[in-house]
Amino acid sequence: QGHLILLAKNETGYKNLIKIVSLGYIKGYYYKPRIDKEVLREHSEGIIALSGCLAGNIQHRLLVKDYSGAKAEAEAKAKAEAEAAGISKLRACTTGGATRQESVINGVKQISKDTKLVAVHDGARPLVKPEHIEKVIKDASVFGGATLGVPVKDTIKTVDGGLIVDTPPRKMLYITQTPQIFKRELYFEGIDFALEHGLDFTDDCQLVEAIGGKVAMTVGDYTNIKITTPEDIKLAEVLLNC
Repeated sequence: QGHLILLAKNETGYKNLIKIVSLGYIKGYYYKPRIDKEVLREHSEGIIALSGCLAGNIQHRLLVKDYSGAKAEAEAKAKAEAEAAGISKLRACTTGGATRQESVINGVKQISKDTKLVAVHDGARPLVKPEHIEKVIKDASVFGGATLGVPVKDTIKTVDGGLIVDTPPRKMLYITQTPQIFKRELYFEGIDFALEHGLDFTDDCQLVEAIGGKVAMTVGDYTNIKITTPEDIKLAEVLLNC
């Protein structure tokens, strides 16, 4: 039992929202409006559900300090959503860290011992193309590490104190994207080095660069954008409709 805020993200969602509200008043029990999980699941297409309600199952477990139970329930929900989305290779869910590097380390701790390559991808880059992922895997298998990227289009300036101090040659500069893929042994050696020296990188390639490893730049395309602002969402919608 809990309270939800339901938003419609498209016309289908709007129609489902009307159905949910109507059913909540007609078939709700104990008090109205009320909907059950089955009703919400049946009419979930196009719906965004938000909840800050302390009566939610996970929130309640956290309140009573049942952290393992909260984690187990969150993992079960994540796996159910993954299956519904057709994702069949989800191995485990883990908590994030205070930094990107910590989050990735928490994730790679869950991989199997038989893993040969470690692939790290930004969830904010949903438009990556399968053929480009395959190219990065191939290059990582040859060089030990590889990342997807594209040449910069603009002239880049190095600035210090508001003044330009250098202009790197544009032909040598690339916008680094993801996925970034590495041979397991090389990647874990980079993690160990960073932890031993108190280094915190914003890019997985830097882990391998720090120990002198080779990382290939696999050229992708400019549609593999990172969605971080409202303007990026609009651009992504245009790209998806092309």
